[in-house]
Amino acid sequence: MTISQKILITLYNNDVAPRFDLTTEVLISSSPGRDGSVDENKTIVLAHESTEDLCQLILSEEVDVVICGGIEETFFEYLSWKRVKVLDSVAGPWERALDRVRAGRLEAGAILFDRKERKSHV
Repeated sequence: MTISQKILITLYNNDVAPRFDLTTEVLISSSPGRDGSVDENKTIVLAHESTEDLCQLILSEEVDVVICGGIEETFFEYLSWKRVKVLDSVAGPWERALDRVRAGRLEAGAILFDRKERKSHV
């Protein structure tokens, strides 16, 4: 059985934003619900950079999981206290982060960029 959840990803172009406090665009994704509803993604552009406004948006949208880059400990603890799971220090394309969190395979600190294979250390 699939459990419905709302996921918020801080965005910078096509990647997870490197800093929570400088975020001006987010993606909110609702995974399929028990009622058979389909996935829904919406992008929200914030009027300005504001950590407080972003936290308020997270709470008002009833977000379950936040995926972001760096976040100050104060805001990490605040969101955790409000029962929002925060996966921080995530770097890479937001689509990969979304796919992994839905599959239950995303952890804090994940690097999701493609890595070129090195043939030597020279």
